[in-house]
Amino acid sequence: MIYLESFRFPSEDDEVEYILDTNHQNNMKLEMTCYSVNNVYPFKIFPQKGLKRLDFSPITLLYGGNGSGKSTVLNIIAQKLSLARTSPFNRTPFFEDYLKFCRATLVHEKKPPEGSCIITSDDVFDFMLNLRALNEGVDRSREELFEEWQRLRNNSGGNRFQMRSLDDLDELVRRRDAWNHTRSDFTARRLPSNIRGQSNGESAYGYFAEKIRGNALYLLDEPENSLSARRQAELADFLVDSARFYGCQFLISTHSPFLLAMRGARIYDLDGGPVEVRKWTELPNVKLYFEFFEARRGEFLS
Repeated sequence: MIYLESFRFPSEDDEVEYILDTNHQNNMKLEMTCYSVNNVYPFKIFPQKGLKRLDFSPITLLYGGNGSGKSTVLNIIAQKLSLARTSPFNRTPFFEDYLKFCRATLVHEKKPPEGSCIITSDDVFDFMLNLRALNEGVDRSREELFEEWQRLRNNSGGNRFQMRSLDDLDELVRRRDAWNHTRSDFTARRLPSNIRGQSNGESAYGYFAEKIRGNALYLLDEPENSLSARRQAELADFLVDSARFYGCQFLISTHSPFLLAMRGARIYDLDGGPVEVRKWTELPNVKLYFEFFEARRGEFLS
């Protein structure tokens, strides 16, 4: 499914005209020499790459090294489309002015479908930190429940408990559970389910599986972070199936060869210029993996 058909970025003439304009930014006269790539972000990044327009498939990938502008592209598109987001992102006072030059072409709709959003590495990292904090709370609760089980077991065998009112019902139930169950069973029955037992990678994968639903546009910023090779392959299959069977469209920045190899994906190479569509096997990062394993082929065959 395609919801976002294309996206146009400011031309070099647009950027030059803006920078030379004496009426912007509190009517202060600003000259070209006072600007750098950093303090006019996101201006002066993409004209040198020849990036004027992106056309999208159900799965579109942005490839490039660190600093190539992959995350910037996602943030620009997300803000232009007013997509839901959780984590803040790097922006300057020039960001909103930049968006005025951008043009998004949507199919059949004036805005993306409900549920569309951008998911960044910060979102996944914050989720794992929250989960870790929750698990630490569970650990403390477990120790308290161990102590409660021992106390109830000790009291249950000696002094017979008598209910004097309905207020004592919970105590009676706890005492019976302590007497009829092992410490582990007693504790497991009182802890939140589906919290423990997952690694960071499993938690990260579960985060995407939970957040990505059908019939929406998703922008994913390097989703392979924290994922093992196997989990990256599983995520690739999940994304392909979500696009093929559940009406999702994805725009993804990535270094992962597992994601870059997704069948049917359109890949834009943001390294150097001009930005162009390339096959995943042509990408330098993928070739580096190939050469690494090819040089060690004998070790796999021995």
